[in-house]
Amino acid sequence: MKCKILNTEINPFMTFGKMPIANGFLTKENFDSEFFFNLDVGFSEKISLFQLNDHPTPEQMFNKNYPFYTGSSQFMKSHFASYADSVKKYLKTDSKLIEIGSNDGTFLKNFINSNINSIGFEPSENTALEAKKKGVKTINSFFSQKNIFELKDFLDNTDLICGANVICHIPDLTDTIKAVDELLSKKGVFIFEEPYLGSMFKKTSYDQIYDEHIFIFSATSIQKIFNIFDFELIDLIPQITHGGSMRYVLARKKQRDVNSIVKKILNDEKKMNLDNLQSCINFKKNCEISKNNLKEKIKYLKFKGKKICGYAATSKSTTVLNYCKIGAESIEFICDTTKEKIGKYSPGMHIPIVS
Repeated sequence: MKCKILNTEINPFMTFGKMPIANGFLTKENFDSEFFFNLDVGFSEKISLFQLNDHPTPEQMFNKNYPFYTGSSQFMKSHFASYADSVKKYLKTDSKLIEIGSNDGTFLKNFINSNINSIGFEPSENTALEAKKKGVKTINSFFSQKNIFELKDFLDNTDLICGANVICHIPDLTDTIKAVDELLSKKGVFIFEEPYLGSMFKKTSYDQIYDEHIFIFSATSIQKIFNIFDFELIDLIPQITHGGSMRYVLARKKQRDVNSIVKKILNDEKKMNLDNLQSCINFKKNCEISKNNLKEKIKYLKFKGKKICGYAATSKSTTVLNYCKIGAESIEFICDTTKEKIGKYSPGMHIPIVS
């Protein structure tokens, strides 16, 4: 197993077993051809980075029928409106703004009625089309060095690049950072938020670990990774989304002041062993306890003659159901409002999805 940033050998410390594509909701006729991979996780102590060993290709995960629209959640619409307000301090009246993984345009929609020249990169065809319907300028491709050169006006001239729950999806993080470097102005800022390693370990929320989440970041790992590329961490803003996330604010070294919270959170992470393998070993033990407790709880409820159904067919549930081997014999159905999922079956364990 190789560290995806340093290309050095690291050992997996845990496996969650065979796992399907987390958003790969399927019909009965596709059961036999369903794709599986080994969900093993490792940790590079050199850059304090938690990562998957293997994963499907980005094209397998983010395709023309990606079954997730940010705008389907009222909470997320409010969250992104607040996110947009918070980043305006880094913008001038005529600034250029790029969002990586812009989905259906929920975040960038907040800038339509301004002089900000904003554009999104979104590889999933269906969500990119939805964004364009809202009037959000969208490039239907992956954000990468080779795909930014049609944006000649943005090169060395972009004041802000944003992302949310997307940087952890990108296998070639080196290419992404180099593309960011080519686009940002001298004092430009790169801001993104992702599920936070500290929250995942504290809550034993191993459902954060699935094919799309190639990395689970901490402030320590972000500082170490971006230091390689002459960027520094200038601010950290904890978020409640996804069970606990962190918003990272980065700029070129010595171009902006560093908020005092950065030092505090880095010190806290050291106390939590987020910079070394010990926290991972503890997490592994806690996952095994959680798995056994959940299976016993379901077994007890079924013994008592209870019926169990699922609320919302989420990508995160794919890890829980497959790791714990919970299938249609235990859960009768899962309810969801997403039309792309209704009438299909959950990945791997094949529980029916109903309206």
